Amino acid sequence: MKAHVPQEQPDAGDEEVHDDWRLFKGDGRARQSTFPKAPPWRRFDSAGADGQRGERPYLIGPAEVDVVNAALLLRRPLLVTGHPGTGKSSLAYAIAHELSLGGVLHWPVNSRTTLQEALYSYDAIGRLREANMRRDPRGDQDVSAEEPDIGSYVRLGPLGTALVPSAIPRVLLVDELDKGDVDLPNDLLNVFEEGEFEIPELSRLAEERSSVRVRTAASSVWTDVERGHVRCSEFPVVVITSNGERDFPPAFLRRCVRLDLPEPDEERLRAIISAHLHLGSGDTNTDGMDELLRAFLARRARGELATDQLLNAVFLRRGGVDLDADGLLDAVLHSLGRTV
Repeated sequence: MKAHVPQEQPDAGDEEVHDDWRLFKGDGRARQSTFPKAPPWRRFDSAGADGQRGERPYLIGPAEVDVVNAALLLRRPLLVTGHPGTGKSSLAYAIAHELSLGGVLHWPVNSRTTLQEALYSYDAIGRLREANMRRDPRGDQDVSAEEPDIGSYVRLGPLGTALVPSAIPRVLLVDELDKGDVDLPNDLLNVFEEGEFEIPELSRLAEERSSVRVRTAASSVWTDVERGHVRCSEFPVVVITSNGERDFPPAFLRRCVRLDLPEPDEERLRAIISAHLHLGSGDTNTDGMDELLRAFLARRARGELATDQLLNAVFLRRGGVDLDADGLLDAVLHSLGRTV
């Protein structure tokens, strides 16, 4: 099928339009190909020095904005629920960007996740190995002036790093907490209430080692821990996401501000498309995008679909992919509730 090349259009995410949009021909012939620019949301060269993603548009309604601000003012964790693709995780990055709070500390949760690993880790085996390497071959004399510094073998996790004292709070994303062990929410209660934790391996040290320099979740950043205790000066901005796979204990829910992100309606979808693809006002009807939008909304009503799937379809259409709406959506829109 011959590709359709759109006429002059505003910047559509800076993509280059080819006479034939197919990079891969499937004919077994080697050829030189020039890759067009990736969609804005799939570019990784705009990440900051801390490795975090660059600025990306994020749009939610005024009611949701008020809930976010309530959590910020109350210094309470924000528990965000909603269907897949509604922007739960992206909210943490949007808050960090808009408030200039630095890179987001990401704590992905799964069934094996423990509170301990989120706070800190201690490589006792690595330290013992280093100590043994410093001994002479006979093993009865230590030829080193000092034993390995314990601080080099302690590393704070994302939650532990978020609790390090700082002038401004860090943003911590606790991603998909409902996938964790059933006791994990209760384990978090004391840390969230007290804003501190202890590293026993450091608190047991002699008085002359009351301050130890340890690594944070960012390997290149170190911090001083006094007497084995880490206590925040500003409670971090904690964004906890959940897909609603199970309920949380009432004691945990009482300590959170709850936000349920609705699926964006047609007006919000148009705004999201315009923001991500840098379209001008009223430009979202170019090249059959109204048709794509209607087809997406019809399919979403029958099953869960994510907004980024619509963005993918619109990007392909603006890049010259000449398929009808159903054919194009079939390529990128798979129900999130169905195993592919």
